[in-house]
Amino acid sequence: MIPFGQDPVDLTITVPMMSDSCDRAGLRNQVAERWLAPLVPGTRTYGRARTVRFVPDATTDPERPYDDAIEFIDGTSPGDIVIVATGNSNASAFWGELFSAAATGRGASGIVTDGNLRDSDKIVALGFPAFSAGRRPIDFRGRMKVDQMSIPVDIGGVTIAPGDLVMADDDGVVVIPADQEETVVSYARERARGESTVLQELLAGSTLREVWTKHGIL
Repeated sequence: MIPFGQDPVDLTITVPMMSDSCDRAGLRNQVAERWLAPLVPGTRTYGRARTVRFVPDATTDPERPYDDAIEFIDGTSPGDIVIVATGNSNASAFWGELFSAAATGRGASGIVTDGNLRDSDKIVALGFPAFSAGRRPIDFRGRMKVDQMSIPVDIGGVTIAPGDLVMADDDGVVVIPADQEETVVSYARERARGESTVLQELLAGSTLREVWTKHGIL
């Protein structure tokens, strides 16, 4: 199979299309339950999950509060999408301008977190795709710490393992397990091509019943 992102039709695949394709493959719990909003409406990104989990902490050395986060971000590879799991924490922000700059320099394709971002306008200026539960200006120093990295994490009720394909857009976040990727991506490409045809037929006057009977797509 052509790797995802290298077939021209991949540019037209949306999170709803990928979600429907997961359903077709029997994977019915692959979309985050919470809506994680993009900083810039209309943003769509995808990549291989690089995961990290934060937990509450008030004891980290105040002189070296970022060592684990630095190790995590510096280990990012091109095409990775950063997944920051916080247990839906509102204690602080977990990502800002400089982390985004470093991730951009490492070739990351974006960040998805069930926690907060800060430096929102500066992340936007960098053009770094960012999806989060909210925004808060507070630093995680002395409040939260990296617990583990490169392990399966939970975001919005969905388990995300390192290397899973993750796609995010205005409609939400979908996760395609690595061992099911070939099947799901094949279905998504088929659906993207089919929806293009259905759209044109509907605009030309065909009824929903007609296109459903003909294509099985709505």
